[in-house]
Amino acid sequence: MTGEQRTLYPLEIVMTETPISLQAGRRSRDRWKGLVQDTARERIRDTDEQLGFLDRRPLSLTIYYFPRALMEGDIDNIVKPIMDALVAFAYLDDRDVERVVVQRFEPASGWLFRDPSRQLAVALSAAPPVVYVRVDDDLSWRRP
Repeated sequence: MTGEQRTLYPLEIVMTETPISLQAGRRSRDRWKGLVQDTARERIRDTDEQLGFLDRRPLSLTIYYFPRALMEGDIDNIVKPIMDALVAFAYLDDRDVERVVVQRFEPASGWLFRDPSRQLAVALSAAPPVVYVRVDDDLSWRRP
């Protein structure tokens, strides 16, 4: 590094699992939290060129869920367990996340991604169920 500090962002992780809902039992939620944290920790470790640090900055969170079949339950129920699991791994406090985009892509619906990132391409090529998560400090969507 040349004296300038880099941040961790964007941080992208891919999990080939069905996400746990907020209403799931404690054991299931704890297992899911551990999986999210282990995946984030491994991705951070594998991303040598972006060794970064956590600080208090506004962030955005994107969650894409690719289920094997029609999703049961509400899409919003998968957000909070993922956000809580990423505290201390992707951000210091989930209050730093000021934008959340969450979408499911069921097998029967048509969708197309132009120029996906490397990790999103991994998610797109994996057999469902797949959860793709991106934490980013790019706030270009904000009005100047």
